[in-house]
Amino acid sequence: MKEATRCQKCSSSNVIKKGLKKKKLEISQRYLCKDCNTIFTLSQSKGKTYSIQTILKSISVYNLGCNLKQTQAKIEKAHKTKIPISTISSWLQQYKQICTFARLRKQTVKQYSPKTIISKKSLNHIQPYTFKCHRAKLDILLKENRQFAAIKNYIEKISSNQFPHHIFTYNKNNSSTQRASQIKFNHLKINALQKTNQANELAKLALNLAKDNKERHQSIQDFFLINDSTTIAVEVPIYLTNWDAGYYRNQKGFIFPLNNYKTPITGHIDILQIRNGLLHILDYKPESNKQNPVEQLAMYALALSRKLNLPLYYFKCAWFDENNYYEFFPLHAVYQKKEKLLA
Repeated sequence: MKEATRCQKCSSSNVIKKGLKKKKLEISQRYLCKDCNTIFTLSQSKGKTYSIQTILKSISVYNLGCNLKQTQAKIEKAHKTKIPISTISSWLQQYKQICTFARLRKQTVKQYSPKTIISKKSLNHIQPYTFKCHRAKLDILLKENRQFAAIKNYIEKISSNQFPHHIFTYNKNNSSTQRASQIKFNHLKINALQKTNQANELAKLALNLAKDNKERHQSIQDFFLINDSTTIAVEVPIYLTNWDAGYYRNQKGFIFPLNNYKTPITGHIDILQIRNGLLHILDYKPESNKQNPVEQLAMYALALSRKLNLPLYYFKCAWFDENNYYEFFPLHAVYQKKEKLLA
């Protein structure tokens, strides 16, 4: 049976012929997609006759450590279509500027298999969460950033009985914990820097893999974890205790306006990265230009700073979607730098 012509933008088969496109040495059939109104010719899209979902899944399978032949076999099994190895190779080349894990992949496949490159643990916290860590990226980035060695111990503890998972439970009638995402407090004025970032491009791609709005977070987290070169973990549980709060209260220059809140304060970091000598805490927020989660992200940084015994100046926070990226230093929200008096 002849394969149905599909739209090159949305992959719909609801396509009709729409006249001919004449060139000097070529006459091409034009098509109209009745679902998205795109007009295209097959000659225009030569080599791109697969859906964006198939392309992105192929890249992810390869970056998990499969070779080209194994990637071809897995995609054929999942999508019932055999893709030429040369086509998969061209996709990898096309997207390598965004999917920057390409430059680390050679180092990782020597040590990790597709089954071991990412570790994960299901967490029965306030709601079900799945914590995931990219073991290979963590090893590589810690060799380059030895000041963050403590993050490996913390991550390993999450999957053990030593981690206090019980404090992440939540009872509406009798809760002894506070959620960082629900806390509001007065802090020093923060002017978050709006900029474009590779996270925007990765998010644009990843959203193609989400079947509905409920899947957006997981699709973005998984795509970052597998395909970028800096994300080391997703859905990282963090908590701030009374002892942590006391530390900040006793530090000169620190403003810790949480005296009216119960501890522990808990939360889950969407995306944790090691980048440019800093730990980056990222939160995906749809319509990010309408939100301002400075308190939530600052709380994440305060908590993780204490757990790792790292100064807060090593942290940077950001929230983003596919169009916008806003970042700030959490230190600037809670530490008043005093000007030196002139003699």
